[in-house]
Amino acid sequence: MAEDMTIDSYLAKGGVLSNPSNVPPRYRAELMKLMATFVDSELAGAAGFADIINDGPGIKERIAAARIVMEKTDHAGRVLRIMGEFGADTGRYVSHHPWTERLPRDADIGTTRVEHDMRLAVFNYPLDGWADAVMMNLLMGLAVTVQLDEFKAVSYQPLADAFRAIAPVEARHAELAEEGLVRLLEGDAQALLLASARYWWPRVAASFGSTESTRAESLKAMGLRRSSNAELLARWEAKAGAALDRLGLARA
Repeated sequence: MAEDMTIDSYLAKGGVLSNPSNVPPRYRAELMKLMATFVDSELAGAAGFADIINDGPGIKERIAAARIVMEKTDHAGRVLRIMGEFGADTGRYVSHHPWTERLPRDADIGTTRVEHDMRLAVFNYPLDGWADAVMMNLLMGLAVTVQLDEFKAVSYQPLADAFRAIAPVEARHAELAEEGLVRLLEGDAQALLLASARYWWPRVAASFGSTESTRAESLKAMGLRRSSNAELLARWEAKAGAALDRLGLARA
């Protein structure tokens, strides 16, 4: 970085940072929020899916579900280690925390976060059996692939490296979900899956935030975003809509 260039200007021109010691306070706050949201969402998602493993119709399905739980927990751990380099109390995540806590199925909180952690709002809704869990895993898994494609280019290099390693594994989770839905559709699960898709579609969509938000512009200047909420949502809608079409399910 040139001596006469401020860190803000450096980031705005596409520069990257690699050490907590030279991170400006506002940048640090936004970076920590991004990481906490990812970690808390992964832990809450893993905890919710863990409760449904034994509902799997066969050994293959249960093994796949257990692998997803393990890998999501590992991904949370990778990003949590980076948070620890910024002084975060990582012990909070290994002590008792209500990661399995959920709201009633008919709750409607939009993009609102709960008070006790930073999980995305979608992870506050309960799963309703195996088929519902697999559908949620498909739709949210595709949302995660869109979000990680965005975040693997963040300007904090250690986090970008972590997200690049995590991205293909999370993409495989969505693939496993689609494979699971194909098997479920060989039975008489179509009506159930249609209802599940309609339930989860707006809740997953809300995870991209308000399309009217202008906050992404300030994050772009820090190298923490490239796209608006509306652009990310549109990418997910295209991916998720195509997946439901492949499955022969009407779009939610």
